Amino acid sequence: MSAHRFGSSSGARFDAIIVGTGVAGLAAAVALAPRRVALLTKSRFATGGSSNWAQGGIAAAVGTDDAPALHAADTLAAGAGLNDPEVVALLTEEGPRRIAQLLDLGAHFDRAAGGALSLGREAAHSRRRILHAGGDATGAELVRTLSEAVRREPAVRVFEETFALDLWIEDGVVAGLAALGPDGRRRLFLAPAVVLATGGLGRLYLHTTNPPEATGDGLAMAVRAGAEVVDVEFVQFHPTALAGGADPMPLLTEALRGEGAILVDRNGARFMLGVHPDAELAPRDVVARAIWRRLSTGDRVYLDATRAVGERFPERFPTVFRLCQEHGFDPRTEPIPVSPAAHYHMGGIAVDGSGRTTLPGLWACGEAAATGAHGANRLASNSLLEALVFGGRVAEDLAGAPLQQRRRPARLPTDLGSADPVEDARFQAEQAALATAVRTLMWEKVGVVRDGQGLTEAVAALDRLAESHPNAAGEARNLLWAGRLVAAAALARRESRGGHYRSDYPEADPAWQRHLALTAAPDGEIRIQSRPLPSHAPAPLALAAGSSR
Repeated sequence: MSAHRFGSSSGARFDAIIVGTGVAGLAAAVALAPRRVALLTKSRFATGGSSNWAQGGIAAAVGTDDAPALHAADTLAAGAGLNDPEVVALLTEEGPRRIAQLLDLGAHFDRAAGGALSLGREAAHSRRRILHAGGDATGAELVRTLSEAVRREPAVRVFEETFALDLWIEDGVVAGLAALGPDGRRRLFLAPAVVLATGGLGRLYLHTTNPPEATGDGLAMAVRAGAEVVDVEFVQFHPTALAGGADPMPLLTEALRGEGAILVDRNGARFMLGVHPDAELAPRDVVARAIWRRLSTGDRVYLDATRAVGERFPERFPTVFRLCQEHGFDPRTEPIPVSPAAHYHMGGIAVDGSGRTTLPGLWACGEAAATGAHGANRLASNSLLEALVFGGRVAEDLAGAPLQQRRRPARLPTDLGSADPVEDARFQAEQAALATAVRTLMWEKVGVVRDGQGLTEAVAALDRLAESHPNAAGEARNLLWAGRLVAAAALARRESRGGHYRSDYPEADPAWQRHLALTAAPDGEIRIQSRPLPSHAPAPLALAAGSSR
């Protein structure tokens, strides 16, 4: 399918606009047909984003010894007390049906010798419930399946290399968005429903497994427009990224440890046995901090799969095997150096079980959204499942009423302004330097292990960057917004929970079993509110770091 590009006039009208072509965005687009959908991607169609890179698999209770309730229990245990149990139930109960829909669309999951779906086990799962495709190319197979379904839908128009800039608001209602087309000109898309499926913010950190596209665009767009974001302090750092200076860092999938790979220090001694009863299969945050502590003392850490996988590597984990070979390692015969790296964002745009945000006319799904499914720490291989389930749920919610009746016709602007100075080499260099400054600051001060002093310094430094770069644009602008949100929330949360660990508050505090909701004032001030969980009502907390400018 060839991509559609803009004509010379603004105001292209659709029934819905979806930003992002990962699993969540594609699932929503497929389910919305035959409604007229504009599907925007800032890269090339079906090539960019984190979904394509997902190795580990997709979790669903499809085994004969499994059940959605067991999957839900594992998800709640990993979430460190901040999951929404009703949303977790939705996720796990709908999982098998969504997998069946994928199979109907032609998805090719790995099969056992008898033809049944092959199921693996990963950290913190009590059953073998992880479906894989191509060994460790599950995300790519889901994207292939869904993108081919999109190509078969004439009502879905794909706009490649089109960067969403800001939401278009009329009378407090989202009515479309402004975007930068491949010709460098600003254009306006209009629709009574906008769906942000823009992925996460892994590129907010200097060391990440995420692709270049993961710059927190949807999060930043939503908060600038007045939407609420929640749980943004909870960033998951994958324990086992291939160390060695690559950017992004190649991911060594969780499934390796599920198959028996072990973590050893520079002397070959296994150390996770003394850290957690589940050793290498402990929750990701526990494993990531254990590795971080070793590295911070000058030690080195290796993932040793020579016995667990050995000669089976090229067939069982072809993607990991290729990545290791490209970086000069042979995982069949030698341990591989590893380090934690930013991998997934549990927080995001606040949504309900149908993906509705706090702004009328705006929905969100996938990693850009905070559904409540993951809580403070995502269970391995639940990310693709959440994208699939809630991408479908958003589409079903939109299909519940005639979209054209939800909004009166939008007033078209006479001028959206001139093109961004994308050809200005000096401007581009300034934006790249700003992005690097933000990423470095976040890694050093708001990373795997945090403390009050470092977070205070990060908040102040990010505010100074915002003041000194009032004309920040594109991804650098979004990274700066995302960094300010994450740092402010991390400073406000005075405890350790899930993916958020503070060395000055190293324990979980029952009084903090609550959400932090953030909004932005028109002048850019970040405001924080503490909100109890639906089933908890602890006393109100005073937030010393309640706002940031």
